[in-house]
Amino acid sequence: MNNLTLLRRRFIPDECVELKDDIILFHDSSLIVTKWHTIRDRSDLSSGYSCYYLDRGYKVSKFLKSDGTLLCWYCDIITYELDQNRNELLVIDLLADVKIYPDGRIRVVDLDELSEAFEKRLIDEALLKKSLLSLNRLLNEIYSDGIESLTGPIEQFCHEHQ
Repeated sequence: MNNLTLLRRRFIPDECVELKDDIILFHDSSLIVTKWHTIRDRSDLSSGYSCYYLDRGYKVSKFLKSDGTLLCWYCDIITYELDQNRNELLVIDLLADVKIYPDGRIRVVDLDELSEAFEKRLIDEALLKKSLLSLNRLLNEIYSDGIESLTGPIEQFCHEHQ
């Protein structure tokens, strides 16, 4: 997976974009760590780091404000398709997300979008099940071990690439 091209597919809104400005800090067959800046200007969020746990079905991101402080940890439920011939990894956002704030509050978001996507047949039953099972796995890991169990790779590369 040298010179890997990352693509992000979303169902709501319907888009597929190349993450051409993301910097891949590390990757192997089950883990990718990236550093990035927002694609579109935002007042609340400037940049961050992401850790793709491909074998677990989620991506954990450290969202940073413009002053470099933590806005929140943002966890996307994902699946992926690897095209080895083109050396492309298509990461598919499965809609359900989890936010963990610096004060420890946890919020599960966008389940309404997951329901809407299924209702409108943007996703099939297999992707709906995959999303819910990955969300359950993620929440169980956070509840039992804390978000720190998932942030190690980000924190390691975050300190090395500041």
